[in-house]
Amino acid sequence: MDRVAPFQRYFTLSQSQNPIKPKKVSPASVALGPALISPATQLSNLSLSYSWSHLSPSPAFHFSDDLKEVNSLESVKVLHARLLKMSNSWSSDSMTKSLISSYVKFNDFRAATTIFFVGFARNYVFWSSFLDELQSCGGQTRRVLEVFGELCGKGVVFDSKVLTLVLKMCASLMDPWLGLQIHADLVKKGFDLDVHLKCALMNFYGRCWDMENANQVFNEMVEKKELAWNEVIMLNLRNERWEKAMELFRGMQFSCAKAYASAVAKLLHCCSKVGALEEGKQIHGYVLKFALESDLLVSNSLINMYSRNNKLELARRVFGLMQDHNLSSWNSIISAYATHGYLNDAWNLLKEMESSDVKHDIITWNCLLSGHALHGSHKAVLKIFRRMQVVGFRPNSSSITSVLQAVIELGILKFGREIHGYVIRNELDYDAYVVTSLLDMYVKHNDLGKAQAVFSCMKSKRNIVAWNTLISGYSFKGLFDDARKLMNEMEEEGITPDLVTWNSLISGYSMWGQGDEALGLIHQVKSSGMSPNVVSWTALVSGSSQNGSYRESLEFFSQMQREGIRPNSVTLSSLLRNCGGLSLLQKGKEIHSFSIKNGFIEDVFVATALIDMYCKSGNLKAAYEVFERIENKTLATWNCLIMGFAIYGLGKEVVSLFEQMLGADIIPDAITFTAVLSGCKNSGLVNEGWKYFDSMSSDYGIIPTIEHYSCMVDLLGRAGYLDEAWDFMQSMPLKPDATIWGALLGSCRIHKNIQLAEIASKKLFELEPYNSANYVLMLNLYAMFDRWGDAECIKDLMSDIGVKNGQVWSWVEIDQIIHVFCAGENHPDEGEIYYELYHLVSEMKKLGYKPDVKCVYQNIDDSEKEKVLLSHTEKLAITYGLIKSRSITPIRVIKNSRICPDCHTAAKYMSLVKNREIFLRDGSRFHHFSEGKCSCNDCW
Repeated sequence: MDRVAPFQRYFTLSQSQNPIKPKKVSPASVALGPALISPATQLSNLSLSYSWSHLSPSPAFHFSDDLKEVNSLESVKVLHARLLKMSNSWSSDSMTKSLISSYVKFNDFRAATTIFFVGFARNYVFWSSFLDELQSCGGQTRRVLEVFGELCGKGVVFDSKVLTLVLKMCASLMDPWLGLQIHADLVKKGFDLDVHLKCALMNFYGRCWDMENANQVFNEMVEKKELAWNEVIMLNLRNERWEKAMELFRGMQFSCAKAYASAVAKLLHCCSKVGALEEGKQIHGYVLKFALESDLLVSNSLINMYSRNNKLELARRVFGLMQDHNLSSWNSIISAYATHGYLNDAWNLLKEMESSDVKHDIITWNCLLSGHALHGSHKAVLKIFRRMQVVGFRPNSSSITSVLQAVIELGILKFGREIHGYVIRNELDYDAYVVTSLLDMYVKHNDLGKAQAVFSCMKSKRNIVAWNTLISGYSFKGLFDDARKLMNEMEEEGITPDLVTWNSLISGYSMWGQGDEALGLIHQVKSSGMSPNVVSWTALVSGSSQNGSYRESLEFFSQMQREGIRPNSVTLSSLLRNCGGLSLLQKGKEIHSFSIKNGFIEDVFVATALIDMYCKSGNLKAAYEVFERIENKTLATWNCLIMGFAIYGLGKEVVSLFEQMLGADIIPDAITFTAVLSGCKNSGLVNEGWKYFDSMSSDYGIIPTIEHYSCMVDLLGRAGYLDEAWDFMQSMPLKPDATIWGALLGSCRIHKNIQLAEIASKKLFELEPYNSANYVLMLNLYAMFDRWGDAECIKDLMSDIGVKNGQVWSWVEIDQIIHVFCAGENHPDEGEIYYELYHLVSEMKKLGYKPDVKCVYQNIDDSEKEKVLLSHTEKLAITYGLIKSRSITPIRVIKNSRICPDCHTAAKYMSLVKNREIFLRDGSRFHHFSEGKCSCNDCW
């Protein structure tokens, strides 16, 4: 009973169990004092709170004239008193409305509401205008309900129209107790509920209580009229009870009631939302049966339903069969084509729209903006943004969100700041989506200070998305203390961290090589009462993969499987990245099979990851087959295959693929040109390299980055044009970094230019003092020229700085078991390996192999140097593969550092002697040895 107490402030229930007929009360009889009327009150016996009884009616009383003289609340009351004395003059709703407006004008909201309830509330149009007028003058809608309660408490009995409106107000204001009390009083008095009142009750229960009670009101109806069917369906749809709504829709058809166009449109909208294509087609059949296709709202909903369910042809057919097209129709079909990536078709539709004399609006432009942003046409987004402003449209929050997405992808923070200024000037910073997009922009541009400032100044309520965006920013930067602090503040503000919050932390820890801490967060999520989902585990797997911790990533995947979590497309893409990173071809094939069986092969991200895996695992044929099967090839797909051919030194194939890509109307980006230039440098295609480097800026407006300049230096240097490479470095607009000097040093090793090598190494020792690879290259060069004194100086320099040679290893996978060969460590089958290797070298020497002792930078005899060469890890791994694998199986070896010239030559002879294919992936590229030749054509 304690919970019922709030009812008493509204009205007291009548004790009578008998039905009471509504008593009609004239507005002229309403007293405005503390004592309100009761059912027994007679008009002649009204007690007024003001001493107006002495007033006598004037024979010349004209309401409209007297209303003009009203200039205060007191004068309104005087006018009202005269009307009380002359109740016969109370002849129209307009007089009542004017009196109510006068009370509202002078802020006597209680008096206005009282008059309205007892004499004017039966007209819904006037009811809506009354509430609008009340609120515009500072009145509170809730006060209307309080007056209603007071009137009920004094015995005023209202009809169903008033009760319907009051129940709607209860639902709107989320007042559960008053609405429940009204229902209880209706049941007690045996009030006859009409269909409108029943619908209002359903709506009230649906909003303020639960759908079970709302549906119960409907189920208890003896006669279910058409309005009730439509209302209960709409109510279930608004509460996202899709299955129940469809069940009611079917039941409605059996009852011979007809669905309103609005209900059909809402049902189609839900089919769009939940991907229910078959149900949507059934509703389409209903539309045709009852000739609802002429309703523009229904036809537009059909277009959206088919579009959202990836049936663009059907959406276009519906559009084509429409007799009339309004602005919403055009926007729907343009949005459909833009969303699905048919951007040229979307523009053609825009032209058709203009020729049909239908003027586009801001929504039309936003459809184009979001479509181009969604499909990576980010530069086009900026052009559309400018064009819409030129034709007179002011960008709104939706426009800004799309533009900020383009700004993030293009990395143009300066323009993003201009957009931020526009947002502030046009007061769009109230929109949570806009502010969150701004946060995301600053986070992804590594400006956490500005992101924090935006977050702190948010005008709208900081929702969980905003919190998660900033937390993820700190987490991905490795600032875990700041991320945790922010998470605590979030909880202090009453927002509970969700799985997205935890997942961003898990991803951050794993990306920064703190896998144990990330796994600990998984357990923390469990202890907090939540269940880590596929995103949680994928964050762990993917983060470790991005960090290069491929083995750890695979171990986390094994734990994920033990937890019973099924992988999604992102998980599979990360796993394939692991397999590519470790060249685990067999494991990659298993994931490929899993993708086919579980329907992931159609996912373009999974397909692209498969191409990458096969390329890095030495199976270009399989990579190309996957590529050929992809229907809608994205730029990333083309880039992946081009880079795959590039790292194998197949320059001509790279050029051919690039031209095919252009023929498919795919516009290249900076990554494409990095891949193309890599193919040119690995194949010695100098002229082609210059051609594509120049076309970047002249044909595509792409400003070359340090990666592109590095490729050009490497290309010129490897081809023997060391002077040109040097001149190119001196003229480039960017300051040469370690990659540029490293490319030059590598070229100097190939062409034995020790003078230029010393210049390059000096720069590298300054830029990368702890990179042992640079010192080793100089040791090799000095060893080639027998400059042992200089070699010792390099060793001393390394010792003084504290540079140690990194662990050198190679490994080969046999029967899904990885066998690792590390320099200075013994292998269990070492005796068998060296025995086979000695015999193999003997056979190789008969064919012309001569050990390149210059690759040993130790001052020892040549015979000793030959023994050292035999211990190189890649030779041991290849030999072990030849011993243990079947004669037709290619040997696949991974080495963590650059292969030496002698091992490169030896591998060619091994492939010839044993008639085996050998794939060797070193620290910089791939080598495919077959029949005594290498795919790199010795250009490495």
